[in-house]
Amino acid sequence: MNTTMNRTPRSIRTTRLAAALACAAAGLLSAGAHAAGEAKNVIFFLGDGMGPVTVTAARIYKGEKQLAAKPGSLVSPERANLVMQSLPYAARVKTFSLDGQTTDSAPSMAAYMTGVKMRNEVISMSSDTTAVDSTGKQYINGENTTCLPTNGKAAETLLELAKAKGRAVGAVSTTRVGHATPATTYAHICNRNGYNTIAEQSVPGHANYNPKLLDGIDVLMGGGQRNYLTSAGTKRTDGVDLVAAMTAKGYTYVDNGTKLKAVDTAATGKLLGLFSQSEMAYELDRVKQNLDQPSLSDMTEKALGVLSKNDKGFFLMVEGGRIDHALHGTNAKRALEDTLAFDTAIQTALTYMEKKDPGLKNTLVVVTADHDHAIAFNGYPKIGNPILGLVNGYADGKPSKAIDGKPYTTLVFGNGGRPNATAGSDVNAEDGNKKWIAPARAATRDDQTAMDTTDDNFLQEVGINLGSPGAETHGGGDVMLFAGGAGSKIFKGTMENIKVFNKVKEAAGL
Repeated sequence: MNTTMNRTPRSIRTTRLAAALACAAAGLLSAGAHAAGEAKNVIFFLGDGMGPVTVTAARIYKGEKQLAAKPGSLVSPERANLVMQSLPYAARVKTFSLDGQTTDSAPSMAAYMTGVKMRNEVISMSSDTTAVDSTGKQYINGENTTCLPTNGKAAETLLELAKAKGRAVGAVSTTRVGHATPATTYAHICNRNGYNTIAEQSVPGHANYNPKLLDGIDVLMGGGQRNYLTSAGTKRTDGVDLVAAMTAKGYTYVDNGTKLKAVDTAATGKLLGLFSQSEMAYELDRVKQNLDQPSLSDMTEKALGVLSKNDKGFFLMVEGGRIDHALHGTNAKRALEDTLAFDTAIQTALTYMEKKDPGLKNTLVVVTADHDHAIAFNGYPKIGNPILGLVNGYADGKPSKAIDGKPYTTLVFGNGGRPNATAGSDVNAEDGNKKWIAPARAATRDDQTAMDTTDDNFLQEVGINLGSPGAETHGGGDVMLFAGGAGSKIFKGTMENIKVFNKVKEAAGL
């Protein structure tokens, strides 16, 4: 039998493929056109450094917690569900910056907010902007900018576009409010480390105020008192109390969780919350140390209470910023705890908006990360193996061993720091100066058999030692994006980070 008689000729197959692609393209175009302007409300969630491994590990960690609280509620922890992964549309995002295969947080978040590809350390500026001079010196003096007025131009942000439409706007973070991610929504600066200048851009009436914010950003919450206040610990050099300047413009100011809880959003037009000198506490420490700081969910709910009163709509950015910091420290437990706190904030927003906007017919929710980290999911652990534990193999359930005969953990890092001779590098200053538990990176590996790898202060093993804890780098891999609500159907496929801006702008009619 001549089997070639049953084959479709190549020319016909090619024609059919072209037709199918054309139909698909037409479908995408019609979907995009249909999405235009659907969402008058936008909630943009950013898990800083929350790459695919972190998301997966957090899901398993959530499952472990669920089973501990309610045995038998899951077949295994791997089958748990994160709220972010319940959103109906998903995509992958390429994160490289203009000058780096691996991006810094500033240009990656700025790409989402402006649609402009820029250099590392640049905040919402044109592509020709540089963060350093010709000698490599950063354009900063302390935490004040030394950027030249000729060094690039401001790139308009989604928050500014929403404000121009008469919508309410806000930014919430567990980092300083002037840290890279929140700053990209409302500020423009050639170097992200000019925190004092970034703060000034948020203050109506200040000489450095960003006029695109019109009467002011409506909600701004996170850490960073030292860039706004002139009290002890301040980084300000001009003696100007920016909080006083903002309260004079009608802002309600709160500096702890108790005060935030007491805020009546119905009677509050503008809200400023600064809850720590620098970054806010990790969720693990906030809870265990009973700190009077609000959770990310608390801040998200209050922000929505203020912003959602605007009939024209709103734009809110919510960042789980300390996920990134824990990953830099190769402290997986704190990273996973903060990821779950971030996921809880997403649930808070969905629940709140479902009551205000049933079916999210006018509300777009986007959840993504700005970049990945050098974290890896390691070995062949059995189902139900503790995600923070040593690997026990699926075949025999026994500890898996490296070539040196020693066990290893599921989560490891390609690089990072270890406690060393540097003063303070062996203790966790955010947890009462308790000692880090950190397998050494030397000629031979430490035996982790007797180590408590689930301890709050355990630092996962690293492949390349870059110095002290906190030295771990970002990763250059693609990240995940999840979307739901009005206009969310256009978020699918693989795209560059600058294209996310276009899709949010289209969906929101900005």
